[in-house]
Amino acid sequence: MSLSLWFSLLGICLLGAMSPGPSLVVVLRNTLAGGHRAGLACAVAHGFAVACYAAVTVAGLAMLIARSPLLFIGLQLSGAVYLVYLGVNGLRNRRTASPTAPATPTGGSVNTTPRQMVSAAISGFLVAFLNPKLAIFMLALLSQFLPDELDRLTLVLVVLAVGLTDAIWYALVAALISRPPLMRRFQRSTVVVNTLFGALLSALGVGMVVNLMIGAG
Repeated sequence: MSLSLWFSLLGICLLGAMSPGPSLVVVLRNTLAGGHRAGLACAVAHGFAVACYAAVTVAGLAMLIARSPLLFIGLQLSGAVYLVYLGVNGLRNRRTASPTAPATPTGGSVNTTPRQMVSAAISGFLVAFLNPKLAIFMLALLSQFLPDELDRLTLVLVVLAVGLTDAIWYALVAALISRPPLMRRFQRSTVVVNTLFGALLSALGVGMVVNLMIGAG
């Protein structure tokens, strides 16, 4: 692949990652709840899931997802249910400290617990993995940039580049949001922030279900 193709591929991947959606909400939510390390864990896991879809596309399996309505709808429905679960859980716990909530020093930073990092990583992975539209995006994207004959090393580098671009973007988001001045401001409005993210995630999940029902009708 030429250098110009690499830059074009990475640029489109970055624009895709930057587009607002459930992934951004989940990364923000985990960062505000668990601090920079939790946000970073969420970002890395999200990037890993995106890399998995890139690998599936390179292996030629994304076409199976695109051509299997049952599998596609099943993944979409699972993703919608998961978003509603995250939203409802956030609304239920908006006024009470989570049992895994970390201690917050006066400086505004957050001491993230291992359990929170694992939880953040799981949510980051699932919000991407349960979005089959990523397979369609990867199929459309990589089919334009990958020549018919590519060596295995280049294919591996493409998969890594796609995943790293996504992970780095969300890691930057987590780093920005977790700065002490911003964290202190959000911590003074914990109930409002938790309510906002809970309602937003629930609305996104319900919206996906409604769209699926309309599409099925």
